[in-house]
Amino acid sequence: MIIVTGATGKLGRRTVERLLERVPADRVGVSVRDPRKAQDLADRGVRVRQGDFDDPDSLVLAFEGAEQVLLVSLDRIGEECVTGHRTAIEAAVKAGVGRILYTSQMGAAHDSRFQACRDHARTEDLLRATGLPWTALRNGFYAASALQFLEPARHTGDIALPADGPVAWTGHDDLAEATAAILAEEGRFEGPTPPLTGAAALDFGTVAEIASRATGRPFTRTVVPDDAFREQFLAHGAPAPIADLMVSIFAAARNGEFTAVGPTLAELIGREPAGFGTLLEGAWAE
Repeated sequence: MIIVTGATGKLGRRTVERLLERVPADRVGVSVRDPRKAQDLADRGVRVRQGDFDDPDSLVLAFEGAEQVLLVSLDRIGEECVTGHRTAIEAAVKAGVGRILYTSQMGAAHDSRFQACRDHARTEDLLRATGLPWTALRNGFYAASALQFLEPARHTGDIALPADGPVAWTGHDDLAEATAAILAEEGRFEGPTPPLTGAAALDFGTVAEIASRATGRPFTRTVVPDDAFREQFLAHGAPAPIADLMVSIFAAARNGEFTAVGPTLAELIGREPAGFGTLLEGAWAE
């Protein structure tokens, strides 16, 4: 059986849907905090069990009988994030899971300027220490983050953000399909995968040009100092750690941490991944 955590979230849900196109429903299980939100999956024959990264016993039960478990990384920061991942990994070991897969990030490194990438690196260390077969999916930076940064510009026409560098923005749909392919053993990787990205890394200057072409409207690119950008987040009620995290994305981009691109994602899904222009058009058409 293949178990997917976070199966009601953006990436987890899409992965389950793509997985069900490849394997019978009775081979798929999900671990979710609220099983009611996955009732439609249960109705289709998927095994639904309650699992909480803060409750080790619930995870051991949710992972029971799993040949593979996909751990979708938590939306947490720092020690709280790594602690949750450690709990899940230990539960997978206790449950006798055959292989652990983890949604890491292309920039995972202990010296990254982006806290989330440091958390991913520490989680990969935990996986390595289990002695079990494991795979870290080195996903491209989620394009949804770029679209979130662009939301004010959608109305103003000015992309006012800190200085950045090229980033391999990648869509959730393509990453979910690739993850499902790996879980269905259409491709297998030991340890970290090559970068699972689209074909190009873009800075926001290039994104402004893409937005102009996609909408027929002019877009400008204005560089905002890091401190001013951080203050904007604080003024909108964001906690200081979140504001710091947002600024650190740009610091890491300037440091060249998200520039890697490769063919592996295209090979896994059998086509070129969606380009940023396509993703932007889809999001802004909603």
